[in-house]
Amino acid sequence: MIGRLSGILLEKNPPQLLVDVGGVGYEVDVPMSTFYNLPGVGEKVVLFTHQAIREDAHLLFGFGNAEERAVFRQLIKITGVGARTALSILSGMSIADLSQAVTLQEAGRLVKVPGIGKKTAERLLLELKGKLGADIGAGGVAAVPDAKSDILNALLALGYSDKEALLALKTVPAGATVSDGIKQALKALSKG
Repeated sequence: MIGRLSGILLEKNPPQLLVDVGGVGYEVDVPMSTFYNLPGVGEKVVLFTHQAIREDAHLLFGFGNAEERAVFRQLIKITGVGARTALSILSGMSIADLSQAVTLQEAGRLVKVPGIGKKTAERLLLELKGKLGADIGAGGVAAVPDAKSDILNALLALGYSDKEALLALKTVPAGATVSDGIKQALKALSKG
């Protein structure tokens, strides 16, 4: 299996790249999240890869980081979700957004991704529940930056569910300190 490529980026034709590794050109399909962060043509690039071997093709998928590859591998394990659909999901939403959608069980956010219907979205939410959170930081914590992460952890420690804590966190203004944020989130929870 090819797990990582390090070489010179020869071509960028979304969603496919051509990477020269020691004189061999590898065609690699990448999600748009990786594509947008690529260096220029002729520059060195490092990609974490997933190789899929089928009867009719050997395919290579590339990712800017190991976390993105792990989510891709989790997605393709789900019945009805192939590599192209998984790339589409990773192109259409960030890992943090996907993790939060799974935590809050919001099928509507997944249906906005091209190629994802209502039934596929519901299957994704059902099968990723518990799995995605474990890979991406418990229960969607990775979806929340800086102090908000500490506020969320405090609410979870107080016994609130992921869904309650994340909804309360939305009421906390950006830039709030941890202690002020906890107070405001608790106030919002007591009103609900």
